[in-house]
Amino acid sequence: MKLAQIALSLGATLSRPDAGEVEITGVAGIEEAGPGQITFVSNPKYASCAKTTRASAVIVGRNFAELAVPTLRCDNPYLAFARAIELFYQPPAYAPGVHPSAVIHPSARIGGDAHIGAYVTIDAEVEIGGHAVLLPHVVIYRGARIGDGFFAHAHAVVREYCRLGNNVTLQNGVIVGADGFGFAKDDAGHWHKIVQSGPVIIEDDAEIQANACIDRASVGETRIGRGAKIDNLVQVGHGCEVGADTLLCAQVGLAGSSILGKNVILAGQVGVAGHCQLGDGVIVTAQSGTAGDIAPGKIISGTPAIDNKQWLRCTAVYSRLPELAKAVRAIAAALDVKKTDER
Repeated sequence: MKLAQIALSLGATLSRPDAGEVEITGVAGIEEAGPGQITFVSNPKYASCAKTTRASAVIVGRNFAELAVPTLRCDNPYLAFARAIELFYQPPAYAPGVHPSAVIHPSARIGGDAHIGAYVTIDAEVEIGGHAVLLPHVVIYRGARIGDGFFAHAHAVVREYCRLGNNVTLQNGVIVGADGFGFAKDDAGHWHKIVQSGPVIIEDDAEIQANACIDRASVGETRIGRGAKIDNLVQVGHGCEVGADTLLCAQVGLAGSSILGKNVILAGQVGVAGHCQLGDGVIVTAQSGTAGDIAPGKIISGTPAIDNKQWLRCTAVYSRLPELAKAVRAIAAALDVKKTDER
């Protein structure tokens, strides 16, 4: 594909019009890219790599320094690169049809142009919209309601009475609507299971990635907002609410009844205790844990989590604790000597 055509498709400005005829055959990261490939820089950490890259072109921001290779300048290089990948990679297409091994209850209703793969099981009273793709071993429990454009990869499961909007994607092994972790101890000290009667609601354009689990609620519902993206191995407890366009990265765990606002980002391995409320735009950095509410727009870190700037100051001091302790002991000893002399 010609570089001029790529620039046009991405809405980018080609820095050297004479480079429009350069042939691009693929995409690659800044450090791996070679001749014939296009790459990008959005993280300042990799800005210096742009000077030595072997790529034939680089996607950069509007104000990025001039380079020896042609540049495609745009407002959002990362998003432009994501779209460039789409120009060169087309995922497999799945023709409409039902595999002979699929088991579909007569009362289920499935929209047009659906692809139903091998060993898919669809229970009674299920409704699925048009243009669905269900790959092998997907299971849809009784009474589930799913909108148009549903894409379920192999071994994804949607449990009873859950409701999914349009253009929802479930990656491999996702479980939507498994029982929440609810037990009450009886007088004899035994755990009594609390029925998890409330469904999971997933709004339009959400994507749940591999082996993530979204638990159903004991009462009420568990809700995932429009456009939310949930990474591999994430646990969303019963009765949680995840706001629109929120990002939950790998191994995040939300205890029951956590409420997250819009555009929240929880980095990898963040833990949120039950009944906490995180406001819109909150960012919690990796491996942090919070047991309290967080005001909108805050960036917090650590366990227990504190303001990110304070946490950075604390971690800077942490490596110096042995020498600081030694200094404190020396001061204390000197004070003891002084007191002894004064007596």
